[in-house]
Amino acid sequence: MSLDFFSAFIIGLLGSGHCIAMCGGITTMLTSAIPSNKYDTNQQIPVNDQQGNQNGYQHESQIKSSKFTLVFCYNLGRIASYSFIGAIVGFTGSIAAKNIGLPLAGLKLFSAVFVILLGLYLGQWLMWLNRIEALGKKLWQYISPLASRVIPVNTPLKALGLGAIWGWLPCGLVYSTLTWALASSSIINGASIMFFFGLGTLPALLTLSIGFSSIKNRLVNPVLRKTMAFILISFGIYSFIVAYQQMF
Repeated sequence: MSLDFFSAFIIGLLGSGHCIAMCGGITTMLTSAIPSNKYDTNQQIPVNDQQGNQNGYQHESQIKSSKFTLVFCYNLGRIASYSFIGAIVGFTGSIAAKNIGLPLAGLKLFSAVFVILLGLYLGQWLMWLNRIEALGKKLWQYISPLASRVIPVNTPLKALGLGAIWGWLPCGLVYSTLTWALASSSIINGASIMFFFGLGTLPALLTLSIGFSSIKNRLVNPVLRKTMAFILISFGIYSFIVAYQQMF
């Protein structure tokens, strides 16, 4: 695995607490789309058709499978959007490097600064990334109404569509990683970086959907969040030093 891909994965993993805050609500909505009960997996549950007539029974194991399918499709759509945006940004970086003559090390310096800002943002020490998120809200105003077409989220296709829409949600964590995709100066590498970033965010959201509240509470714990923020800042400083040495 490329170091850039691994770094993107780690950024997504370390930003897990932020992911829960941003996307936890939508994940909860997805898992609420299928009814649940407290019976064992062999218990049969009545299933009604659209007219309200009882037309069969469904095992709880099938319900759990349906929930997992919805959550999986949602995350698949979300990561696909990240990859698509990464491809666009990577292509933009390649244009800047080839046509404008912007040095690749300069782009890496830029991305390293954003990783440092991300760490400060997650630690709630410096919230400059809020200003970047504000810029993304203008685009989000045009994209967010599309969500009404896939609600209620009761089919895998709708969950996939909602995830694809949610991937465009203004998020400082995503924007910071996109600078990494920009520095890759490649469509494929840009898409891959954002794909691995999406994989890094996956454990937290899957944990939330499965219902492991104890793990969720630990991920949003202030001490753990600040520890992860400090690790990101350290990684950003290291990346800045490496890029600086390459440039000069």
